[in-house]
Amino acid sequence: MTAAPEQERPGRIMAREIREQPDVLRRLLGTGAARIQDVARQVAARAPRFVLLTARGTSDNAALYAKYLLEIRLGLPCGLASMSTTTAYGARPDLRDVLVITVSQSGGSPDLVASTKAAREAGAITLAVTNNPDSPLAAVSEHHIDIMAGPEKALPATKTYTASLLALYLFVEGLRGADGSTVAAVLPDLAAELLTRQDEVRTLASRYRFAGRMVITSRGYGYPTAKEAALKLMETSYIPALSYSGADLLHGPLAMVDNISPVIAVVTDGQGGLALQPVLDRLRGRGADLMVVGPEIQVAQASAGFVLPTAGVAEEVQPVLEILPLQLLAYEVTIARGQDPDAPRALAKVTETR
Repeated sequence: MTAAPEQERPGRIMAREIREQPDVLRRLLGTGAARIQDVARQVAARAPRFVLLTARGTSDNAALYAKYLLEIRLGLPCGLASMSTTTAYGARPDLRDVLVITVSQSGGSPDLVASTKAAREAGAITLAVTNNPDSPLAAVSEHHIDIMAGPEKALPATKTYTASLLALYLFVEGLRGADGSTVAAVLPDLAAELLTRQDEVRTLASRYRFAGRMVITSRGYGYPTAKEAALKLMETSYIPALSYSGADLLHGPLAMVDNISPVIAVVTDGQGGLALQPVLDRLRGRGADLMVVGPEIQVAQASAGFVLPTAGVAEEVQPVLEILPLQLLAYEVTIARGQDPDAPRALAKVTETR
């Protein structure tokens, strides 16, 4: 049988955009870092007392990562905004001296634009983090960071997610008066190395091709990765994938774990991984089919896994690498199930929630 031409192959767009990520990271660290530093200096001069993060979908997971950064690195209290309080209920809280960060790939969703506009009118310092500097969201925000990922055509977001993570990390470090590009400089080459290991992921995908449900867990900086991996699996392969903080998993959902439904644990090398250790012990004790994405020592104790190069990589930037094999897993599982990850059913690239 003749193979389908490249332009007709299912998943070709998602696969290409996954491969582009090392170059996107290099571009952001190169021409983008100075601009992000400048925005960070302007915002820091306003001395915000609180941060509200506003986003949907994949961008919401990037915003959750920023919440960990802001609270751990800066000690700034943060919250994830409930946009309907503004857009549906008309609430107008006092947002003086509050930094509102809105993360959106397209910058086009009406509720994001409306809530950001309302926040600015309520006295907030507003920052849009998007892949489109000409978007409505950028226009209504006081400050803007371009994540410089280039056009993303596959419906599942991949390169815009990792670019958002890196941009947010550089911004938070800039708020501290630090240059995060030095710590993050290792990421592009390591990302390129990880993406050469697709055959390993394909083997893992064959293990999970017929899964009826998956559970994904982590703690600390890895928790946004768990949530994003679950989203990728659900929107591409349609497998119900439930994401939990390791702490929350122990408070009830652990009861549904058995030796049939796979559990994926994202084990960050650092304090988050240490906090997850009791959860891993409980999962192994229940005979769970446990896949670990993380350091070699943790993978060796699991049913299956993917070893991440964490030596010399700061814990706070490991999520940029952690998600890559999980993006590949979502892609490979979807292909193995005979579906097209480029065009999940019932989804649009710009979701216009209100």
